[in-house]
Amino acid sequence: MGLSAESDLRPTIENARSIHFVGICGTAMASVAAALKERGIAVSGSDQGIYPPMSTFLEERGIAAKPFGEANLAHKPDLVVIGNAISRGNPEAEFALGQKLNYCSLPELLKHQFLRGKRSLVVSGTHGKTTTASLLAWLLEHNGLNPSFLIGGIPNNLGQGARFTDSDWFVIEGDEYDTAFFDKRSKFVHYLPEAVVINNLEFDHADIFGSLAEIQTSFQRLINIVPSNGLLLANGDDANLEPLLGIDHCPVRRFGLGGDCDDLASGLAYNESGSEFRLGDTTFCIPMVGELNIRNALAALLLARYAGLNDVQIQSGLDTFEGIRRRMEIRGEAGGVTVIDDFAHHPTAIRETLKALGQRYPGRRVWAIFEPRSNTTRRSHFQAELAEALRLAKRVVVAEIARLEQIPTEERLDPARLMEDIRTADTEADYIPTADEIVEHVVGQAKEGDILCVLSNGGFGGIHQKLLDALAK
Repeated sequence: MGLSAESDLRPTIENARSIHFVGICGTAMASVAAALKERGIAVSGSDQGIYPPMSTFLEERGIAAKPFGEANLAHKPDLVVIGNAISRGNPEAEFALGQKLNYCSLPELLKHQFLRGKRSLVVSGTHGKTTTASLLAWLLEHNGLNPSFLIGGIPNNLGQGARFTDSDWFVIEGDEYDTAFFDKRSKFVHYLPEAVVINNLEFDHADIFGSLAEIQTSFQRLINIVPSNGLLLANGDDANLEPLLGIDHCPVRRFGLGGDCDDLASGLAYNESGSEFRLGDTTFCIPMVGELNIRNALAALLLARYAGLNDVQIQSGLDTFEGIRRRMEIRGEAGGVTVIDDFAHHPTAIRETLKALGQRYPGRRVWAIFEPRSNTTRRSHFQAELAEALRLAKRVVVAEIARLEQIPTEERLDPARLMEDIRTADTEADYIPTADEIVEHVVGQAKEGDILCVLSNGGFGGIHQKLLDALAK
């Protein structure tokens, strides 16, 4: 029996005319909701924490965000988009399931409403995704390609983390975190990649992955959907990634600093304003320091070449790149002391950030002020690795482990042991619970010329401005 005309008109992800977002105050959710409203779709949304800047962003676009409640779905929208942070027990998720409403995840919505038909450039990896995607988006934008982009940070050149245009090109940060409570695959499997960068591959997200092998399986799924006319760009220096690269269904190029890479950076040099390296016969200068950022830049410029830009156009974009908020971002200087904000929270990212600061500010004393806040660093999984990374600083301060009550006692990071493991002849370490106590301690001992690097993936109690204010006094 054939489908009736009425059934053909049932709303789908592609043709929904009214969409409700559960968890609308997430940066990506809000950006997508606003873009769909501009297309004439009736948009509504809800969340638990409704406050600036996202509440203001939504209000300015005529979207009212309400606290969670079944009444928000009384109008039976064509589609309910359920955010990654939403769990079973949420009243709207329960109502959508109970009433058999049409629902999907945000990555599914992106796939059907924004990515299909585009040339999707997916930037993935444990570290450097936001920097690489921001740099790539700026290289394309600077040279007139007007790309769409969705990035998990705010590139200073672009002023926003998401934009949707009519361009063929779409730059998207490919997160390996799971999609939704009903879809435990990584978000990036929904992103219809034409070309993929895998910057690196390490264990992370201990709340959803049980082992490195599980993360490798997730990245293997991404590799499996790169088309034969696309490209896989992989970090050729990463031993964890190498077992996944024995494929022949699409072109594979390895980039890095080691001898076996197809695209090899050499002749590295650093100064306070940036780095310099050679790629083949071309010397590139980038306004970032550190080996991790060399690899980030390599990945971005190789994808920019893939998109048709020449090396002169690429260098022009590099020259004008203004960085990303919360990635070695200088928040200010007071009393001759510089305060830097960095999102690093994995031991590798912490290590690379501190190494880069040593290269950028040779001879100056670097402090690492670290908040164990991520789902992995609150646990003991990286007990030894955190100590090894933080020892690269001359002075270390570690704050109280965030939301400690959520972690079973036997799985928690041990602060006392961490202090013992960090302390060496060259590194002093202190465990100081709160931001205010840390400010008092640091300001009492900081000297002119010191670099205070705050390492956290959260707000850390506004410690950056508190340090600057106290130093100014």
